[in-house]
Amino acid sequence: MANQKQSGPEPPIKVSTINCIDLSNPDIGESVALLKQACLDCGFFYVVNHGISQEFMDEVFAQSKKFFYLPLNEKLKVLRNEKHRGYTPMFDEVLDPDNQVHGDYKEGYYIGVDVPENDPESEKPFNGPNVWPADGVLPGWRQTMEKFHHEALEVGKAVSRIIALALDLEVDFFDKPEVLGKPIATLRLLHYEDQFSDPAKGIYGAGAHSDFGFITLLATDDVMGLQICKDKDAKPQIWEYVTPIKGAFIVNLGDMLERWSNCMFKSTLHRVLGNGQDRYSIAYFVEPNHDSLVECLPTCKTEKSPPKFPPIRCSTYLSQRYKDTHADLSVYEKHQA
Repeated sequence: MANQKQSGPEPPIKVSTINCIDLSNPDIGESVALLKQACLDCGFFYVVNHGISQEFMDEVFAQSKKFFYLPLNEKLKVLRNEKHRGYTPMFDEVLDPDNQVHGDYKEGYYIGVDVPENDPESEKPFNGPNVWPADGVLPGWRQTMEKFHHEALEVGKAVSRIIALALDLEVDFFDKPEVLGKPIATLRLLHYEDQFSDPAKGIYGAGAHSDFGFITLLATDDVMGLQICKDKDAKPQIWEYVTPIKGAFIVNLGDMLERWSNCMFKSTLHRVLGNGQDRYSIAYFVEPNHDSLVECLPTCKTEKSPPKFPPIRCSTYLSQRYKDTHADLSVYEKHQA
């Protein structure tokens, strides 16, 4: 069969095959083996039977859409603050500045661990009170998001226990008070505009990046858009779509875990391409406590493979990565005058 000439800048659609971890599987050894293979291979896997009902997942998506349907002036009333709480407008984030002509074609909403202003802990980066739409504008919205934040953290902790076993650590290495006891856990609602991405012109739903932290849980609607690149050094890079599975989380490893594991486990480049449809997703970023020291794990270093990175505190690392990718808040002051 003759080769067909591609009409656009992208090669034919290629769909990735990634492992699926069933959190209800009584055979923990099987789950550990599947997860370890995924972490060595591409750093992405599905998680199913995670304990959050489909009915509730549907409700969270419905409530997310209600927020993004609001007029822009209403959304700007809850604009992202310096603690990364609240609304992020279209183009606020530039994840791949070398290849993007402007920011991502997406808007978002950050919800973190709620820490009252009068609590000394609120002085720390990423800590503080959440920002919420007025209850009269979106009744019950806050309660839905707080419940999901709590339930998603439990899923993240369950996944962290399998990761610990896959790294030959004690099962609770990550799920203990000094690591995930007071985590920097951030829920981010996302809406991608109904436009077409064109990598050849530097237009992306979300530019190519690897996540900053420990692990990310991603729930998506049924619109294709997420792509991963298993070998970021390949020339040219080969991008593969990750198929949405209803009710599943797509889990990926962040740079912090790659650092922790001395590059044994991979954080993988991924991006989002728009196909002319609105797309909604919900990302949940699981990061350790502020003061957790991220240093080479004892099971990940040998004489032939000494630690590749110096130790660093979790909040120090995350603060720099967020600063590098988000717009300065002063650019929005004219909208709030």
